Amino acid sequence: MNQQTCLSEHFTLGELCKTSVKAENVPGEKEIGNLRRLCRWLEMLRSRWNMMYGEGDDPLIVNSAYRSAEVNRAVGGVPTSNHLTGCAADIRVAGLEQLIRYATILLDISDESKEDFDELLLERNKAGRYWLHFAVRPSGNRRKVRMI
Repeated sequence: MNQQTCLSEHFTLGELCKTSVKAENVPGEKEIGNLRRLCRWLEMLRSRWNMMYGEGDDPLIVNSAYRSAEVNRAVGGVPTSNHLTGCAADIRVAGLEQLIRYATILLDISDESKEDFDELLLERNKAGRYWLHFAVRPSGNRRKVRMI
């Protein structure tokens, strides 16, 4: 598959594998399947956001999704990261309010669909920037919700 391969209406393989690390970051078929599952949730989040709060066609920007083991080590990811299997995405937000709204939308989607997710982590770095880490596995989802 090439980087332009569409995983869903608004997300490409290249977008979900981008990295600034100088290392190979190419997922296998299993990881691509997981990325497609993840994209279903991202599409629902994007759609609801635009329906409720957005300008009608606001993009959802993914900072990081699939990571090879080498990329994961280089960025300081944990060895058990859902990013390694294509099950997680770090989603850019404009600030705390958007972070909370995104999290609420994903919780609502989970409750309504009766589908669980693995992780919903509201994160902030030392510089004060926020992002949302969201993960969904093929099975064994833990519905872990935390502010980090």
